[in-house]
Amino acid sequence: MMRTATAFWHDSFLAHDHPAGENEAEWTGRLAYREPHPDRPERMRNVNRILRTEIPDRIEWVEPDPATRDQLTRTHEPSYLEELRAFCEQGGGRLTAETGANEHTYRAARHAAGAARSAAEHALSTPDDDVPYALVRPSGHHAQPDRADGFCYLNNVAVAADHVLATRDVDRVAVVDWDVHHGNGTQECFYDREDVCVVGIHNDHRSWDPEHHPQTGNLDEVGTGDGTGYNVNVPLPPGTGDEGYELVLDRIVAPVLEAYDPDLLLVSAGQDPGTVDPLGRNVVTKAGFETLGARIAALADAHAGGNLAIVQEGGYQVSHLAYATLGVLEGALGIDSDVADPLAWIDEDVDSARRAVADAVDHHAEFWPTLA
Repeated sequence: MMRTATAFWHDSFLAHDHPAGENEAEWTGRLAYREPHPDRPERMRNVNRILRTEIPDRIEWVEPDPATRDQLTRTHEPSYLEELRAFCEQGGGRLTAETGANEHTYRAARHAAGAARSAAEHALSTPDDDVPYALVRPSGHHAQPDRADGFCYLNNVAVAADHVLATRDVDRVAVVDWDVHHGNGTQECFYDREDVCVVGIHNDHRSWDPEHHPQTGNLDEVGTGDGTGYNVNVPLPPGTGDEGYELVLDRIVAPVLEAYDPDLLLVSAGQDPGTVDPLGRNVVTKAGFETLGARIAALADAHAGGNLAIVQEGGYQVSHLAYATLGVLEGALGIDSDVADPLAWIDEDVDSARRAVADAVDHHAEFWPTLA
């Protein structure tokens, strides 16, 4: 079967911006050049352009409505939403050491959450031969119920999961997050729940702010109460590449999805494990992202009734992000592409990845016997 994609996009994603500084940090005045923030609009311009030029016949573009207040308050504290709205209306600024906003951020974030919600609804309402993809900015997976974090303000994937659980005939949602940074916000949203299983594949970077960002992404963060076992962290060493990520899919993601049997599979697709990403230390190539896209589509067919929605997260090398994301969509749609990766020149550390995956398998097998 020939698959197509429905891409959810809104121009407000380009209006949001962070204050310039020193990479993601605040400007000190020590340097000669005030650098644009890594999460810059050009990231999405490049992804949008490469998809429209390279696979135009396979994608339909749809403008989503913003998430409503009722939809947002299923995931986020009302007081936080009001504080964020007011902060942006007053012109924005820095919210944390690495995360800022401007007057357009709240509108963009609402449309991003709305795009993820629309992608999830689309996955449940259309045939399996159409893959919904939310090409969104700002990202969402670091946003916690009561705070912004890590360039994220509203947790797009969490809003989508909470929405379909509340409004559709859906009992279980699985989230697979392959962004190079731990999706601590998504973990926090569902840490004590069994109706959402979160599998996080990320660098072993620990917490970058123990007070504001207390989650570590370590193996021992497995959930609590009813959610015990349903938070599956897979921290990977720097240098993990195509073979290491495919090993994670084989040894952890596939067995967990088979056992969990979700009604919907959501993917937090951050392409910052890419080979030259400035905020990551992994070396996944475009070919590796094609494999991720193909494998995740096959897993959705096998274990989620074909119900799959892909939601954009990170990726900060503005050229490679476009090629990597094209790879994800080509893989998910089954396209045999002749577009080469112009930046695939770093070898991966397969042995270290194998040891990390073995540790994760041993740790999580207590809750998931299919891993044994």
